[in-house]
Amino acid sequence: MPTILFIYGWRLFFYSNEGSEPIHVHAQKAGMECKFWLLVDDIEIREAFSYNLTPAAKKGN
Repeated sequence: MPTILFIYGWRLFFYSNEGSEPIHVHAQKAGMECKFWLLVDDIEIREAFSYNLTPAAKKGN
């Protein structure tokens, strides 16, 4: 799982082969993890999965 970026304690990464899933990125910090779909045609980023995120983490604080 190659790391794309470390920012504010978050590690952004991807897996090289996840089958037929749309383009997405995983993020992990301490015990929190999430996955975001990168919807290129809609010019949108949408949360696909989250685990153990705090309200502050969801707001970006």
